[in-house]
Amino acid sequence: MTTTSNPLRDPRDKRLPRVAGPCVLVLFGVTGDLSRKKLLPAIYDLANRGLLPPGFSLVGFARRDWDHQDFRQIAYESVKEHARTPFREDVWTHLSEGMHFVPGEFGDPGAFDALAMAVKELDESRGTGGNYAFYLSIPPKFFPKVVEQLRRSGLADRSDGEWRRVVIEKPFGHDLASAQDLNDTVHRVFPEESIFRIDHYLGKETVQNILALRFANSMFEPIWNRSFVDHVQITMAEDIGIGGRAGYYDGIGAARDVIQNHLLQLLALTAMEEPTSFAAEAVRAEKAKILSSVRVRGDLSQSTARGQYASGWQGGVKVEGYLEEDGIPADSRTETYAAIKLEIDNRRWAGVPFYLRTGKRLSRRVTEVAMVFQKAPHLPFSHTDTEELGQNALVMRVQPDEGITVRFGSKVPGTSMEIRDVNMDFAYGESFTESSPEAYERLLLDVLIGDPPLFPRQEEVELSWKILDPIEEYWAGQGGLDQYKSGGYGPDSADELMARDGRTWRRL
Repeated sequence: MTTTSNPLRDPRDKRLPRVAGPCVLVLFGVTGDLSRKKLLPAIYDLANRGLLPPGFSLVGFARRDWDHQDFRQIAYESVKEHARTPFREDVWTHLSEGMHFVPGEFGDPGAFDALAMAVKELDESRGTGGNYAFYLSIPPKFFPKVVEQLRRSGLADRSDGEWRRVVIEKPFGHDLASAQDLNDTVHRVFPEESIFRIDHYLGKETVQNILALRFANSMFEPIWNRSFVDHVQITMAEDIGIGGRAGYYDGIGAARDVIQNHLLQLLALTAMEEPTSFAAEAVRAEKAKILSSVRVRGDLSQSTARGQYASGWQGGVKVEGYLEEDGIPADSRTETYAAIKLEIDNRRWAGVPFYLRTGKRLSRRVTEVAMVFQKAPHLPFSHTDTEELGQNALVMRVQPDEGITVRFGSKVPGTSMEIRDVNMDFAYGESFTESSPEAYERLLLDVLIGDPPLFPRQEEVELSWKILDPIEEYWAGQGGLDQYKSGGYGPDSADELMARDGRTWRRL
């Protein structure tokens, strides 16, 4: 793989930003929500931060009767509404000069021939060097058509000194077999090093900070193991329903939508051994070792739970249940809440349960990784001194209040020896003057630079499906789902899963 470098930049100097080299980004599905709300604003934010080259060009491809100016107007509206950084007219003017649009169907050879001509013209007029990234912000069912058209039209072919990259959004299949089929389809045209599978959670600053917290500090690693850790809870809770995603969500469910990718990736980053470096292959190798060691123990009826949100009150507003949402069949058995208990068969984590949960229409929005430590024996203290003392915990908050909380016991002021839980908080917003970039800013820049550590490779995708497939097969043979009230904490079966081990979920 050929990567673009800046000859004026010493890669060892971390003070200097990474800037993409000359290139064209071709965005398929440019009219979708992801493009309008995330990708187009992220591209502007990168330009506003000076991280795109002067000749950077963006080509939109969609089934619309638009010209270049129509596309620029749509992009302008998206940027004005959703960009993270302040709007600057000079930045927008320069960026929009490189925006072009090609109308067409995914199965239309003529449209892809026109696309090939468009990018070659950009090479000549804007000096993009024959470097193309193809972002497939489209449903997976269209991948084979688009990838084949990229091959047929010659867009996937490159000469010496040029690069081609293809970006795929999750879901990476709906089970192991479909993930392998999808991989075979893309591999027929692009080599593995040119395939970037985007899990936007891995682009979040606080997810990356898990690695910094563990391996840049000497105080945590000695206790990051079975000798001190009682259990780990990984949570992604949402306070919204499915919105307008009925067509995508029904039949997929919470486990396939979130656990297979986001939460298992968080587990891998939390549990992995220290890599030899932060190069892509080293990080991916350690994550793969963890995922290959994950096990679901015992009876799945005891180690998994699922449910569907019913009607209730959310933020003072009466909301409908899942089965009452537009486009959802009355007999749907798709779960909107899923919880599973996993263990890792290695020396560091043997016997330590990892509890993963995700759900919609819960009491609040939060994503976090909580390392809960074993209780101290309290030998110097009487029972009454510590009767309300909980377990020490290290909580890494991914969203919305990015930061880290440490919970520990402290003496209550006074003459008696009374100990209570207290929290010590680190918040990104209070410690750094610069706001965290959006995940897609980091990931798009990594694609254009050719830096792949934050992108899961096919081995990780397949290992994740091997963990989840037996659970999905078991659920498929079960009856109805537990209902839980919107605005609550999830189904009773999830609480029972923890209670069987003498534990409780952290309150949302």
